[in-house]
Amino acid sequence: MHHATRLLLGAAAALCLSAPALAQTTLTVSTWGGPNHGVNTIVWPTWKAWIEEATEGRVTLDVVHDMGPPASQMDIVADGIADASWIFHAHMAGRFLATQLPEFPTFETFSSEDASAAYWHTHREHLAQADEHRGVDVVAMGVHGPGQVFTRDAVADLDGLAGLRLRVGGGVMSGLAEALGVTGVALPPTGVYEATSQGVVDGAMLTLESLRSFRVAEVAPHTLTVDGGFYRGSFAIVVNPMFWERVSAEDRQAIESVSGEHLSRLFGYMMDVSDERGVAFGEEQGQATQALDEAGIARLQEITAELIATWSADVAERGIESEVALEHFHEQLARAAEAEGIAARVVAH
Repeated sequence: MHHATRLLLGAAAALCLSAPALAQTTLTVSTWGGPNHGVNTIVWPTWKAWIEEATEGRVTLDVVHDMGPPASQMDIVADGIADASWIFHAHMAGRFLATQLPEFPTFETFSSEDASAAYWHTHREHLAQADEHRGVDVVAMGVHGPGQVFTRDAVADLDGLAGLRLRVGGGVMSGLAEALGVTGVALPPTGVYEATSQGVVDGAMLTLESLRSFRVAEVAPHTLTVDGGFYRGSFAIVVNPMFWERVSAEDRQAIESVSGEHLSRLFGYMMDVSDERGVAFGEEQGQATQALDEAGIARLQEITAELIATWSADVAERGIESEVALEHFHEQLARAAEAEGIAARVVAH
């Protein structure tokens, strides 16, 4: 064989081998959590692996940091600046109401993984009709762990919270803070350490993961807790509808097969792991924990009932039957707890 012929065949072979890579479609994800946040170390790497496996490598995922602040993520995706992102519904006051469903105190302990799976099914069956995510496609719903109260000084009961300045993040926790006589201060979790250390706030309503991830244990060494949390937080993972035009119908179906309940469970699993790490860090720092007493629980139950009644009236205007939706959510919680968990399929920790 002539040398020139061998070179020509070799070039053709190289072109064939590189063709799949050239044809690969990338799902660009905007993320607003810090590099060490569980969404970046657990959720995105695992979803990427699932997508690549499901599409046989035709679609991959790329994460881009700092494309915009948390409250802008919905617009970033809707405008096509990124293909996907994760959003915290309370960051967009007024737009989202139906999504407050999993945020109310439940006075029972359950995992964020189970809650996220239950939330996904409840959203599809009862909440999506409110059309609050218009402009984007929802591929997963998520719930963070039990929100508790962290303070600089010890607080024994609900009366001790009255008059305190606490960080709040919107949604149900804002209504709860007002009912408790707390002065709510709107701050991102990343601002709690500095604000508390400087005396700008007396503490924060946050998740257990924040003890470690946002160094809350170092500035607010006291925790007031209630089973299931004073509140939960609602999230969604969303995709720009135009992204689907860049992939085949087969690959869209493949991506959706590893999203939905699977991706929702993955998000909740990440929150559970992050909370466990936060609690362990708090214990190392000497975090003191006080459980809410029976009188406090009874009062919190009354406040919760009032908050749910107000919410029910609000979402009725958006076509949501609140009692039916809440009942469905709790039915799905029980079902999710009996199902197989996601841990065995997680590829990154």
